[in-house]
Amino acid sequence: MTTSDSTKSFASVAAHASGVKGAPGSGQMGDGGFKTRQRPDAIRNSNIVAAKAVADAVRTSLGPRGMDKMIQTGNGEVTITNDGATILKQMSVIHPAAKMLVELSKAQDIEAGDGTTTVVVLAGSLLDAASRLVAKGLHPTAIADAFEKAADKATEILKSISIPIELSDKDSLHRSASTALNSKVVSQHTHLLAPIAVQAVLKVIDPAVDRNVDLRDIRIVKKLGGTIEDTELVDGLVLDQKTIGFGAPTRIEKAKIALIQFCISPPKTDMENAVIISDHAQMDRVIKEERQYILNIIKQIKKTSCNVLLIQKSILRDAISDLAIHYLAKMKILIVKDVEREDVPFIAKTLGCKPIASLDHFQQEMLGTADLVEEITAGSDKIVKITGVAHPGHTISILLRGSNKLVLDEADRSIHDALCVIRCLVKERALIAGGAAPEIELAVRLSEYAQSLSGVDQYCIRAFAEALEVIPYTLAENAGLNPIATVTELRNRHAQNDTNAGINVRKGLISNILEENVVQPLLVSVSAIRLATETVRSILKIDDLIETM
Repeated sequence: MTTSDSTKSFASVAAHASGVKGAPGSGQMGDGGFKTRQRPDAIRNSNIVAAKAVADAVRTSLGPRGMDKMIQTGNGEVTITNDGATILKQMSVIHPAAKMLVELSKAQDIEAGDGTTTVVVLAGSLLDAASRLVAKGLHPTAIADAFEKAADKATEILKSISIPIELSDKDSLHRSASTALNSKVVSQHTHLLAPIAVQAVLKVIDPAVDRNVDLRDIRIVKKLGGTIEDTELVDGLVLDQKTIGFGAPTRIEKAKIALIQFCISPPKTDMENAVIISDHAQMDRVIKEERQYILNIIKQIKKTSCNVLLIQKSILRDAISDLAIHYLAKMKILIVKDVEREDVPFIAKTLGCKPIASLDHFQQEMLGTADLVEEITAGSDKIVKITGVAHPGHTISILLRGSNKLVLDEADRSIHDALCVIRCLVKERALIAGGAAPEIELAVRLSEYAQSLSGVDQYCIRAFAEALEVIPYTLAENAGLNPIATVTELRNRHAQNDTNAGINVRKGLISNILEENVVQPLLVSVSAIRLATETVRSILKIDDLIETM
């Protein structure tokens, strides 16, 4: 048998095994369209279906009229939220492609902090458009490259329609934070929470220099009791712990504050040990030594005229003994124990003091000073509030109140989103209209752009533009409007160059959304389109699933 004969026979066997010429699986052109083998097709479809299922799960929670989700964990704990990142984080997802959408939502949360539902819904719609293009016979790589081109053009268009702002324009900042809060469970308290978020961010940055915000400088302390109306911004420090010691003061003016990391209690050895005492004289000596040891520490503390003592939590032994509490209370020193280790850097930065690791370093220059340290009642609990710090760092605390744990947790997530929106404006100082106006503008402009291209790119970019209409469609659907009529009218208004026409959910009609004060940071939309496109490209390029042991 010659070489050419053997080649022919192999080719015929392969064709026979995969079916007729040009069938899916033969890898041949057949009727002129690109046909992939059956397995990659099945894997791709499976990935797209799984990812779309995740997107559909959060779709109903998009926008100010979106529904909330009640999530119950295995141990019976309940969370009520409509924050996309929170819903997906707590959802039990098994399929690897669906997990990519959970990661996508997390990435948007880190990058922009808002738009976590939008980015997932957008990715689901783009995957739907891509699956239809693949079914027509277009190659997945060609679709992925065209989508990348469309995303670049979309970013360019968004920047051209954005409105530059300055951080001194607090009105614009308030409107942005309000828009982010309007879709939350706590939307009726927007008038209170939006200014708090704006003030908190402006306090921890220098607007002239900073291009980012470290949100770890803003501490949110949650306390049950009262209502969200009782939430306040504290220019100073709020400690979750209460004061200890019978007869110890609970209010100190002109406070000198020490933050200590050592224990005021009898020392223990590192290993297990037993001390055998045979008579009462030895017992007396042990007690006397302990008392002397603690008195020495307290005398050293008193010498520096320190009158407020914050003690770090200890896991090896008691941070402070009952005897030490008694002596400190006698000396009128306010004591707060069990300060968490991870809170120490924030407290030191806020109070302008230095953490003291040993008694030898307990000196005057290590202390912080404040006008007032007092214990106040918050609901059924007590907290310590420190105000009027002499050398404050760029930090601030928010005391968040709520009638129950579910409301309190959701208010915490909502404030975090509002803070992230202001952070976006610090990074990229530009606003765009909300109410699905940018998405429909992109759809119209990208369709026009597609007309100027030829070949596969034209098809794909047109499909990308149509996929963006899922945002106005979903917003209208969730608001109880007719989605088809709404999107058609929106498209018509934008075709007539009414760039700011968007869905006014409150009135149930289409109006100039900037006049309704519905605005969002440019970064949120740019990041959503960029990240959604990246994820869709990744999913499209997967053609096999290999499981390892």
